[in-house]
Amino acid sequence: MSIYQKTALAAAVMLGASPAMAQEAAGLDDRINQAFADFTGPFVSFIFAPFPGTGFPWIVGWLVVAATVFSVYFAFVQFRFFGHAISLVKGDYSDPNDAGEVSHFQALATALSGTVGLGNIAGVAVAIGIGGPGATFWMIMAGLLGMASKFTECTLGVKYRNEYDDGTVSGGPMYYMSKGFAELGLPGGKILAVLFSIFCILGALGGGNMFQANQAHQQIAGIVGDYPGWITGLVFAGIVFAVIVGGLKSIARVTEKVVPFMGVMYVLAALVIIIMHADQIGWAFGQIFAGAFTGLGVAGGMVGALIQGFRRAAFSNEAGVGSAAIAHSAVKTSEPITEGFVSLLEPFIDTVVICTMTALVIIITQQLIVDPATGLYVLNEAGNGIATVDGNSGVSLTSAAFGSAFGWFPFVLAIAVVLFAFSTMISWSYYGLKAWTYLFGEGHTKELIFKIIFCVFVVIGAAANLGPVIDFSDAAIFAMAVVNVFALYFLMKVVREELASYAARLKSGEIRKFGH
Repeated sequence: MSIYQKTALAAAVMLGASPAMAQEAAGLDDRINQAFADFTGPFVSFIFAPFPGTGFPWIVGWLVVAATVFSVYFAFVQFRFFGHAISLVKGDYSDPNDAGEVSHFQALATALSGTVGLGNIAGVAVAIGIGGPGATFWMIMAGLLGMASKFTECTLGVKYRNEYDDGTVSGGPMYYMSKGFAELGLPGGKILAVLFSIFCILGALGGGNMFQANQAHQQIAGIVGDYPGWITGLVFAGIVFAVIVGGLKSIARVTEKVVPFMGVMYVLAALVIIIMHADQIGWAFGQIFAGAFTGLGVAGGMVGALIQGFRRAAFSNEAGVGSAAIAHSAVKTSEPITEGFVSLLEPFIDTVVICTMTALVIIITQQLIVDPATGLYVLNEAGNGIATVDGNSGVSLTSAAFGSAFGWFPFVLAIAVVLFAFSTMISWSYYGLKAWTYLFGEGHTKELIFKIIFCVFVVIGAAANLGPVIDFSDAAIFAMAVVNVFALYFLMKVVREELASYAARLKSGEIRKFGH
């Protein structure tokens, strides 16, 4: 019986209902879940359907192909302007008089807080547990290519944003779809924008909210013992509301402190473990490269490693989904392309750095069982993944890997998961809000209505067993990518013009650093 069912059962008994009536009330959750699953199942199945004869979801291919196209089209801008992107984040080129609400660093931190999370901790473990160490190589490749997707969408987010008299701004895919298509004389921009906004709101309430609250409750309950999820939900809802009611500047002030703290804590712990096993670093990278092209005997071989690596990178950094463009649109700048440069750091930090750290810790602490006779990985009983030391998978595998070096780290990891969940919720609240205001108009009352709805869903997510709802919201997030990438193909020439203009002015010295 789920926590939600237990709560419903207890409430029914307290209200004087008979045990039979109470049991019927508790069973209502199952019937609602089943009805919802039946209704949304076809959509979910379509979004995550694999190419025929493979286990490779077409939506992942959609994102990886787009990332490759943008990388080639912009002559691998992610490598050419990487150093300049760091200078922008440091504020070297920031004019304090530019329009916008937040700094380059705050925009980066806000967007990162929406992507850095369970994908980096649990998702990487899933990828390696199924695809072996070789999945790490393909994850890194997908992350490097995804940098170009982020660059494209975030440049457009700033270029076509709405700037208001009170200093606030609204931007994101829905604005560059409607305004950008109109500017180029293309039809259908507003239809795409409405579709994107609907999917964004659904994704924000589900994957960006309920799933995070649910996972945070599970982590806390794992430490302190089982208790009703609505208690966690109410506490989280109160904290989230206190942050998001202050708008993006309030969100940015929190994320610019929480995200670096979480990231540094996690990476430092990983680095310590890697240094403790310094003699195995070469071996670990050998496993990663060998596994990428041979599979090392894991389930699915090389193709299995490639599928898992690409899939987890896409789920982790959301390059091409369009969500980050909403956060980056609020940056203080008069040059849209500068935020494109800053945003390309996201997949690098999220996937190339943090996900790789997680993978190295799992490999180097030898959580995966190797057959000493053949040197190949041993498959689990089901034959669909690699056997692990204690049969762990997902977040428990990552926890066990860190715990093998620091007995206390599982507690720290639980705190990190809770903080990751919190930061993801406040970022996605902003994404959902901007989609909401695009559909229903700007205004304090309209914004407050969405913020209250969002916080109600925090409580629901922590208390209920809503598997089908989470599946649907995940599908909605990737449906955002279908609409977004389609629009990016039509608008990428606008970005190339911006890039050529900026690069020429930077080279001539017209664009220079500001003294601070």
